[in-house]
Amino acid sequence: MQLSPTHRACFSIGTEAAAKRVVDVLTEVFFDGDAAVAAFERPDGQWDVTLHFAEAPDQAWLRELIVTSAGNDIADTFVFDIVEAKDWVKASLEDLVPVPAGRFVVHGSHDRDRVAPNKLAIEIEAALAFGTGHHGTTRGCLLLLDHVLKSSRPRNLLDLGTGTGVLGIAAAKALHRAVLASDIDPPSVRVAAENATLNHVGNKVRVVRATGFAAPDFARCGPFDLVLANILANPLRQLAGPMARHLAPGARVILSGLLTHQAPAVIAAYRARGLAPMRHLRIEGWSSLLLKKIG
Repeated sequence: MQLSPTHRACFSIGTEAAAKRVVDVLTEVFFDGDAAVAAFERPDGQWDVTLHFAEAPDQAWLRELIVTSAGNDIADTFVFDIVEAKDWVKASLEDLVPVPAGRFVVHGSHDRDRVAPNKLAIEIEAALAFGTGHHGTTRGCLLLLDHVLKSSRPRNLLDLGTGTGVLGIAAAKALHRAVLASDIDPPSVRVAAENATLNHVGNKVRVVRATGFAAPDFARCGPFDLVLANILANPLRQLAGPMARHLAPGARVILSGLLTHQAPAVIAAYRARGLAPMRHLRIEGWSSLLLKKIG
């Protein structure tokens, strides 16, 4: 297959609200397929916005559009360049080594034979970048899960915002128990179910599409003794109340997807709902939290 280079435009912006506003404008302007728009928060709190184009954009027009939407302050941060063609999946596989996290090891199919027999292997392909175990949030969650399982064996398990399914798969493999996994994104629901089957726990990990705790599956399967939620800081704060209502007394909650400076606000939201912080891991600028429901 012949791979083509892509044209890239990048700029920085000050706040999450400003980044969301300009991304909303850009996704309205460009039809599906014309451009891929993404925004990411940096450790310093600034946001980077990136657009990828198959064809070279009109730079002057694009700059004017974005400055009109976001203000003159960002004009000096603009960078236009070309990303050379590359088989990113192949390149990722070459660099992706097995990642240990306590009793768990996350690996790609190319490293299946490199996992020690005394470890719980979780196979996730490199093409599914976020959630492979190489991101600090996923590794933090797995380390906290390993810590919890050293002293307890929770029965009712939930992987909220499952993504690739790696956390639900890990819990199912370690405990040999059913896990409810959910995600708002239909492709993630499909991928997580496929990964559960690939890891021989397809009969234990049930993946549903759901927003928050709205689906009836949560009431049927709860109250939960253990919840794993690797999402983002703002959704985690918003879910504190609904999550607390679906927890059993003494339940453990593992949260991640938040930058270290965001952790105090997330802890405060859950403390207000009766959950006490037990552990706080910091990996590569990201925080993972273990909390316990008191009472």
